[in-house]
Amino acid sequence: MSDHHHSHAGHDHDHAHVDGHSAQKKVGIAALVTFLFMFAEVAGGLISGSLALLADAAHMLTDAGSLLLAYIGYSLARLPADVNRTFGFSRFKVLAAFVNGLLLIALGIWIIVEAIHRIMAPDPVLSGIMFWVAIIGLLVNVGLFFMLHSGHDHDDLNMKGAILHVIGDMLGSVAAIVAAIVIWLSGWTLIDPILSMLVAGLLFVSAVPVIRRSAHILIQGTPEGINLEAIANEIREEIPQIEDVHHMHAWSLTGQDKLVTLHVIPKDPANAIDTIPLVRDLLKNRFGIDHATIELDVEPMDECDMDIGSSAHSHGHHHHH
Repeated sequence: MSDHHHSHAGHDHDHAHVDGHSAQKKVGIAALVTFLFMFAEVAGGLISGSLALLADAAHMLTDAGSLLLAYIGYSLARLPADVNRTFGFSRFKVLAAFVNGLLLIALGIWIIVEAIHRIMAPDPVLSGIMFWVAIIGLLVNVGLFFMLHSGHDHDDLNMKGAILHVIGDMLGSVAAIVAAIVIWLSGWTLIDPILSMLVAGLLFVSAVPVIRRSAHILIQGTPEGINLEAIANEIREEIPQIEDVHHMHAWSLTGQDKLVTLHVIPKDPANAIDTIPLVRDLLKNRFGIDHATIELDVEPMDECDMDIGSSAHSHGHHHHH
């Protein structure tokens, strides 16, 4: 029985591992296809004179970038931590997302400036080329969407981001198709810069939350759903051995994890060390915080006591590790 159970567990583990690799492979393919097709869109945009196509190409460039980052993210998440980077490379993704968001904003601004130029001095647009390039772009993105959407882990933030980007691309291609049809039917070239501004709007909409979330993590902001005051009050009420709690900090490395440090002042310094597991259990069970560093603050009385205090203090540290 134990044998069967063991092999089953082994199988499970392998399956999870393979799953990460297949997700990574899919994201890698999507990055490559998006990047290659972006060149076709840039060429199509330049030849046809369509800003909507160029705007969609800009969107595809940032998408290829973030798909590549998602790809790298899967590899880095598997790398072990080392002495200089004790948290592993999990934080690289957050930094990458932040830079990516800024890039999206910059491209959006460029498209809008260009669109205003076009509205003031309209250029002729070749709707035929524009139409077919945009149609192929749409089909490519629909294909990628189905590829990424099939059988991925639904809690995978990396994959969620990748899929959102592909949906943004689909909308960009649709905008270019609509512009091409309108120009072809009515010759009204202004629709092109107007719809390109819409695509720029899409860029902003997808960029702002990414920048906000990643910046909050990078400045060590308190994670969502953590109320430090509530936690402190809970500790004071639930654990009678504790006099007070202070120096509380909570932050997140990747956006999924929650880390907390705090100092507790015990009422009775003699068995102060017993309060640490109590606090740890409370944080874990009540608030879902797995990683807590808890310091003991023991008030020194005189020389002799002070010695005991400091040794208890260092002992507290060993206890944690």
